Amino acid sequence: MEPPERRARMRELAVWVDWLRTTFELHNQLAPCWYRHPAVVEHLTALYAGWLRTYAAEQPPAGPLAEADWINTLHAFTPRFHLAACATGRHQEPPPPVPPPPDAADAFHLYLSVSDATTAPATHPAAAELERRTAGFPTSA
Repeated sequence: MEPPERRARMRELAVWVDWLRTTFELHNQLAPCWYRHPAVVEHLTALYAGWLRTYAAEQPPAGPLAEADWINTLHAFTPRFHLAACATGRHQEPPPPVPPPPDAADAFHLYLSVSDATTAPATHPAAAELERRTAGFPTSA
């Protein structure tokens, strides 16, 4: 998104977050500086998009308990909102990300080339059970 659209979307999200904090009494779980924490913004954006699809979509909700599922998702996300450093109401910048080691990209590509996890032939997760069944051995209960 270009900056003007990004600002408009953040304003829209902020209005919804104010509603969310009030409606679900999240004042103690969701710091007032939520918008300064990218991970929290991502979680709230996902919740907002889900809320729109559940409550404001032109199509009916995906299932008979879509609203309850959305509320369960909200409660599952709530611990992600906790910002211990900002719990007092005073914002503290998150720590800077730790840069990867200089050879991290080369090590990753080497891993992809030689690791059994990425080079071994595909196998069925229940191959042993399938083998027992085709051999006529009794299956486990």
